Amino acid sequence: MANKVTIQDIADALGVSRNTVSKAINNTGILADATREKVLAKAVEMGYKQFSYANSVSDIFGGSIVKKPEHTGEIALFTGSFLDNSHFASTMLDKFQHEITDLGYSMLMHRVTPANIADMVLPASFNSERTKGIICVEMFNQKYCEMLCSLDIPMLFVDAPVESYSNQLEADVLMMDNSAGFFNLISNMKERGVKKIGFVGQANHCRSFFERYMAFRNAMYLNGLPIDEKFCLTDIHPHGPEYFANLFKVISALDELPELLICANDFIAIDIINCLKVMGLSYPKDVMVAGFDDSAESKVMTPALTTCHIHSQIMGFTAANLLVSRIEQPDLNYRTVYTETNLIYRESTRD
Repeated sequence: MANKVTIQDIADALGVSRNTVSKAINNTGILADATREKVLAKAVEMGYKQFSYANSVSDIFGGSIVKKPEHTGEIALFTGSFLDNSHFASTMLDKFQHEITDLGYSMLMHRVTPANIADMVLPASFNSERTKGIICVEMFNQKYCEMLCSLDIPMLFVDAPVESYSNQLEADVLMMDNSAGFFNLISNMKERGVKKIGFVGQANHCRSFFERYMAFRNAMYLNGLPIDEKFCLTDIHPHGPEYFANLFKVISALDELPELLICANDFIAIDIINCLKVMGLSYPKDVMVAGFDDSAESKVMTPALTTCHIHSQIMGFTAANLLVSRIEQPDLNYRTVYTETNLIYRESTRD
């Protein structure tokens, strides 16, 4: 008599986790369609008892055995700024909404105003009774984030306040890899003989900016390159309408410019480029410039901008997975998850 096929047997055959196989077979949680189909196909092939009636995966999907779980309720999106199509979170949230909608949830956006933050009050549109989970984007006030965590509603922050390093939020945090791209860029610049490199962006604006600044400093140290503090423009003015004027004042007062300025995101890089234009200089001839985010603008500007690409679709999928699993298992340990980023060389660094 043949041995009974178990979930672990299927996992071993595919080289995936037992949890992944369980999600596919029981149709629970977040799982890519291709992964689910691969698992189900292997289950049918190996004669797993639940699918003994099936000759192929189409037999499973064609019947009433596999159904997505029925959920009801809202996922609240809290954001402290307007997320236009140039912001990486716009694409991320499209994917996030698609995933949670498939599971039966709806999403409602709530704009958190400066007045809400100052008064420590929730947006008037928010209804806690019908909210199953909250995802926060561009929310960088530590005290306000702590207040949200006290609501006892499953919570996910996409990026987070710098203060949350020392005062951990009672929530999951989703980040992008903020280090690898800048390490690779600086190592490459060393090989090309470039030594005078600076960094631009308010280091304490958020965890991502802080991590990018620390990646710059660590990469310079590990490559044996000196850091000239006058080229570290990390405490100029809070990011906003007045940032450019303050940035121009500081950069135009420098007695010399570095060979390369690495910027905390693409929009700061564009500010630097506009500063150079006002000064009668150009990039990459006078100063090379690199950014982060791989925004739409970075591709169409001339010369195009070297930057780090954020996989927004993967972030959206991961965000849905984190928040839904927190809703289903509220006692899980809090998690901080990083998704991959990739350095893209373009003309702004003479590539």
